[in-house]
Amino acid sequence: MDDHAVAITRVAETQWHAVEDDLTVGRGYTSRRPDGRMFLSIDAWHGAAFDRLADAMLADLPKPLYTVIDEADLDSAVKWKRSGFTTRRREWEYLVPTDPQITGLGSALPPAGVTIVAVGRAEKGPLLALDRVIRDEVEATVGWREMPAEVPPHPDGVTTTDPSEYAVAAQAGEYVGLLRVTTVSRRPRCRRIRLIAIRSDRRRRGIARALLAHVLGSMHRCGIETAWADVNESNEAAVALFEGVGARRASSNLELVLR
Repeated sequence: MDDHAVAITRVAETQWHAVEDDLTVGRGYTSRRPDGRMFLSIDAWHGAAFDRLADAMLADLPKPLYTVIDEADLDSAVKWKRSGFTTRRREWEYLVPTDPQITGLGSALPPAGVTIVAVGRAEKGPLLALDRVIRDEVEATVGWREMPAEVPPHPDGVTTTDPSEYAVAAQAGEYVGLLRVTTVSRRPRCRRIRLIAIRSDRRRRGIARALLAHVLGSMHRCGIETAWADVNESNEAAVALFEGVGARRASSNLELVLR
């Protein structure tokens, strides 16, 4: 394929087109996340169109630049790395059993003084207050960029946008931990655990395990046999929590960067 036959046009602030013989054979897009990072995506019919789009986008945009790919998509990995991108981090996708006889969570009760508020029952005010505390703690340590890709902060800094997606742990009149669970698009009986977070002064007391036990147990009673979960591979505590209840790695995503 003669890559010189591919013409690239920037058709909008965030979009590029690759045209060959009057046909659009590829599109490139950018999106800026609330933390300020610029992410790229390219959908192209063939390698020449991908390379020409990548070259044009990289020439127009300031670095660093980022993209996310399925690690099993070796073709995409080769293309992006050919353009100079390198792996910044890996996020595992786990299949998590819900049956307490498999997870061993049937006896995982909350610590003394802690109660679990079911998904959809959390009050918005206390939940937003916990969100701010956890967000500040994360920013002061590893930084929000290390959180799962599905929980970016919004322009006003809020990360909790829909209280109906959360189960929470309450103690002494305030929320001290949260678990976010969502329904997967086009698969109404599939649930994905997006985030588990506990206030730093309440960790290592079994609260995360109790939240997970409650949510997985509720799914099991509704006839849902497995759930999905996203975990940054560098989060050793989260990896240990999920693998300790029998979760298995099903796939992984790579975040790539060009500096």
